[in-house]
Amino acid sequence: MYNRMHQKNTSERIMVAESEIKCVSNNKSFGGYQKVYEHFSNALQCTMKFGIYIPPSEQEDEKFPVLFYLSGLTCTEQNVITKAGFQKYAAQYKIIVVAPDTSPRNCNIPGENDTWNIGTGASMYVNATQEPWNKHYQMYTYITEELFQLIQNNFPVIKDKISITGHSMGGHGALLCSLLNPGKFKSVSALAPACNISNSPTLLPGLKTLIGEDKEILEKWDPTFLVKYYDGPEMQILIHVGTDDEFLKEDLLIDNFVKAANECKDNKIKIEFHLEEGHGHSYYFVSTFIEEHFKFHSSKLSS
Repeated sequence: MYNRMHQKNTSERIMVAESEIKCVSNNKSFGGYQKVYEHFSNALQCTMKFGIYIPPSEQEDEKFPVLFYLSGLTCTEQNVITKAGFQKYAAQYKIIVVAPDTSPRNCNIPGENDTWNIGTGASMYVNATQEPWNKHYQMYTYITEELFQLIQNNFPVIKDKISITGHSMGGHGALLCSLLNPGKFKSVSALAPACNISNSPTLLPGLKTLIGEDKEILEKWDPTFLVKYYDGPEMQILIHVGTDDEFLKEDLLIDNFVKAANECKDNKIKIEFHLEEGHGHSYYFVSTFIEEHFKFHSSKLSS
């Protein structure tokens, strides 16, 4: 069980099932601790890293809600924990933030590092069906089952108060995970999300590499098609994107998602959409609006 003694122990190890997670870095920030762990993933059959921020605690057994943050194409767990500046808000709103890596790594798959939008760093947060990718690229299962359970079992988590957000490809992942798991996440938001991946020129090659060319299968991993048939609890989705985002028109396709959400049965999906003048796609944009997302999730997690 996680406790405050662990906060200062950079060599801590925790047993998870039959594997071990090891703390590889530990930095105090805004009274809490930004840590990075590595562990062997059974779902992905490789060693993975994830960042986790633990907010400052006022008592030994204090527990916190959790926000999963899924990063975008080419990123690792490092991008958000070093560039977004979220630790201030995670401490203020007392939320644990879990930031997984974006894909399996060093799997020795031919071509996995040849292009920036296929393979390493480009999991699309789906479960691959195409060989040889399917042995390792099971990121949907990793996020929604293996890592989800690992965090619940080993950290001071309020188990029924877990939310999800993400940026770019990770925004797609956040929408995907929430739509396919009604009620699992208390709230969902996204920063410049890729909302219609099967029509994205940048993301589609990586998606096809992992799950093939069949249009019906591609649509099963596409939030714009999934949202039409969503039939879970009512869901409010917060989205921010910049007007100068270079991917806005061809790759993010947010308008397609909003239109599809408006067709959802019983009007169960409510979207709060903000188009921000002059902002691009980078972490300058993310760091500018990340506080709004913490406010949003805090309001849902505290209810």
